[in-house]
Amino acid sequence: MTTSLQLRRLGRTGPRVTSPGLGGMGLSGAYGTVDDDEGIRVIHAYVDAGGTLIDTGDFYGAGHNEALIGRALRERSRDDVVLSVKFGAMRGPDGTPQGIDARPAALKNFLGYSLQRLGVDHVDVYRPARLDPAVPIEDTVGAIAELVEQGYVRHVGLSEVGAPTIRRAAAVTSISDLQIEYSLLQRGIETAPEDGSAEAILPTCRELGIGIMAYGVLARGLIGGSGSRQGGRLVTPTFADGNREHNQALVARLADTAGRKGVTIAQLALAWVSAAGDDVVPVLGARRVEQVATMLEPVTLSPEEAAELADLIPRGAVAGDRYPAAAMADLDSERRR
Repeated sequence: MTTSLQLRRLGRTGPRVTSPGLGGMGLSGAYGTVDDDEGIRVIHAYVDAGGTLIDTGDFYGAGHNEALIGRALRERSRDDVVLSVKFGAMRGPDGTPQGIDARPAALKNFLGYSLQRLGVDHVDVYRPARLDPAVPIEDTVGAIAELVEQGYVRHVGLSEVGAPTIRRAAAVTSISDLQIEYSLLQRGIETAPEDGSAEAILPTCRELGIGIMAYGVLARGLIGGSGSRQGGRLVTPTFADGNREHNQALVARLADTAGRKGVTIAQLALAWVSAAGDDVVPVLGARRVEQVATMLEPVTLSPEEAAELADLIPRGAVAGDRYPAAAMADLDSERRR
């Protein structure tokens, strides 16, 4: 499979990557079981099509995802891919969350295990999955910057943090990008809270030259998917009874536009995120090879078409929080100051 992928840079200082990127979480049971052999075929299909950006986390499947990616890339050149790795989300043996650990000593330990599982000598972007409330962000990104100097990491990234934290981190070291949820249903990064208690995240990143790696562009399957409640969706508020029906009705508003353009609703929603700016790189999961072909099929939107879609699903129209209450409490990006 070959295709023509866009090349974008992750911020002013980050690596050049293909857009969209491939998210690995779904290959390790987040939304139901998947066969490892098929998972490897998915990764191969993406790379064979010219894709370079693969995003993972050391806690995806308790290391399973990194090991799977390592297997898939074993016979490939290290220079073929840009590996984005999140760390710090602690899990118990049963998979339940155990908090965040972004201490300098801990993250260096985490990276050692990630390099082993991935079978590489460095990762391209290394980022804390969440802000550790017990560790100043300056300490965390400072430790990653040391790993950059030592050659084990190429770039420092962030994930799900608010504008004040972004500014503090950028004062310590160059930040390539912020990974954060962004879709037609979830557009909180665009504007500041109504009470004016915090800056807007997207304008802050643009001011500082920090790119956006957008995940959740299909709202975990609400957009263009079955909307079925399985895996992580069982506890996601947007899939709760009542909320799910409301949100599916919002998504249905996209059907006419998708039909006119001869694309799927999922492709339309992906194109909308891509159209948000050259500094935005969407990351999309796939669990089957045919999904890779669909996500890589080029779809472009004019500014007028993008604005029309935004009007069809107004900002804030979605019902339900992005995560359950306990997980929302871990999101520095959602805090009001």
